[in-house]
Amino acid sequence: MVRILTAGESHGTVLVGILEGMPAGVPVNIEYINNQLRRRQQGYGRGGRMHIEHDRVEVLSGIRFGRTVGTPIALMLRNLDSPKWRDILSVEDDGSTVEKITIPRPGHADYAGSLKYRFDDVRNVIERASARETAVRVACCTVARKFLEELGIFIGSHVLRIGKAVVADRRSIDRLIRKHVSAASCAAYKVTEVADMSEVRMLDKTAQARAIQAIRKAKKEGDTLGGIFEVIVTGVPVGLGSHVQADRRLDGRLAQVLMSIPAVKGVEIGDGFESAGKPGSQVHDAFVVRAGRIGRSTNRAGGLEGGITNGQTIVLRGAMKPISTLAHPLASVDLSTGKPVRARYERSDVCAVPACSVIAEAVIAPVLADAVLEKFGGDSMEEVLEHYGRRSGKLPES
Repeated sequence: MVRILTAGESHGTVLVGILEGMPAGVPVNIEYINNQLRRRQQGYGRGGRMHIEHDRVEVLSGIRFGRTVGTPIALMLRNLDSPKWRDILSVEDDGSTVEKITIPRPGHADYAGSLKYRFDDVRNVIERASARETAVRVACCTVARKFLEELGIFIGSHVLRIGKAVVADRRSIDRLIRKHVSAASCAAYKVTEVADMSEVRMLDKTAQARAIQAIRKAKKEGDTLGGIFEVIVTGVPVGLGSHVQADRRLDGRLAQVLMSIPAVKGVEIGDGFESAGKPGSQVHDAFVVRAGRIGRSTNRAGGLEGGITNGQTIVLRGAMKPISTLAHPLASVDLSTGKPVRARYERSDVCAVPACSVIAEAVIAPVLADAVLEKFGGDSMEEVLEHYGRRSGKLPES
């Protein structure tokens, strides 16, 4: 079982992550991980903290001479902003000299978390509920991502929408993706390369310019914007996941990790919500035979049927709500007095959808890696490659 545990607070000294279940022999390049961390920090509309943190991973265990050794992998990121917060987040002081935060922000975990754990200081919730935690998750997930790439399975993403009005042209995007998908199993990676050239990670150049204008306008008005991102996975074999038990359905497992990203409020696979308004004849993917091989005329199912991969490109979309910290705060309540007040403002992004798309790429990697190991097995990369090539009928591209 591939799983990840993380620890640490947003402004604490470090963030630590443990990745368990990786076979021995997976090649790990530290700069490859650092590059994914850089990608997570980019995007027009990010806040001031992105100018402070320059995330670089430190390996504590599980990797020797550039390869995994089959033991738990522990990775660490230092929070460069932490010295300013030493007294506020002190481990041993009684906190009597630190001002308590008692005003929750609408849309954040502040209120529910404080009531759940009976805190009289919302800071205890803010620090762990922060999306800063996703940095060390990305680091851990990148090792699983590299494992998949060794098998010819590649993950990519791009942004489809920013706010209400800025929507990328679907037809031109589909043409671009089809062009790359038909070329190689690493097509998802190629799509990501194109998206990374845009400050908002949009493939539609007209939409890019409009998105930047919309984010600039929201910042001026003290507001925030959400949006929709799309993740694609290419080179996926038939048969990952299972229909026999609910917790083994791969669609459910993928949806769960996408929903675990802070501010993601909706997930769809393939045509998803659009399918609900169409008759079945316009939804399901008809079988075709090309050059003696079975294929599909479309990919409306997004590469998953009955909780199992069907050999087509996996297509996932996530809806990210606007960041809940507003420069012009909404109405709130002081939990210590019960009196109406304005919510607090704490340094934040205006739009983080581009970063969210990168995080989404990362978090699905351990789920897919777990499904691969579940089907093909192997305690070493060499053994997995042998099983994968023999049972899937395909070998990774060199």
